[in-house]
Amino acid sequence: QVQLVESGGGLVQAGGSLRLSCAASGRFFSINAMGWYRQTPGKQRELVASITSSGSTNTVDSVKGRFTISRDNAKRTVYLQMNTLKPEDTAVYYCNAVIRTTWQSNEYEYWGQGTQVTVSS
Repeated sequence: QVQLVESGGGLVQAGGSLRLSCAASGRFFSINAMGWYRQTPGKQRELVASITSSGSTNTVDSVKGRFTISRDNAKRTVYLQMNTLKPEDTAVYYCNAVIRTTWQSNEYEYWGQGTQVTVSS
């Protein structure tokens, strides 16, 4: 069974940094795109950054220049380096991956359990 396990969230002061990690475990054929989303109470989950299997990245304007997404395909892990954090970055951050479980199957989206990031002012 495929699982995405996140780590690295926590409490940090404004201006500080955190690094989130998300490792994919289980048996599967390949991982396509991976990404990070975030959600605050009463709001929809929103994309923060994504990265393709070849390393092309997309980062939303609100975090551009502060957050960097990267991945290690050998470790089946995606990272989100978050610098110069602001109180408005406070949210639950979710890892997302598009995974093909066998060579002949379709691709499916998987989600991590979420990790809380709290930025104090």
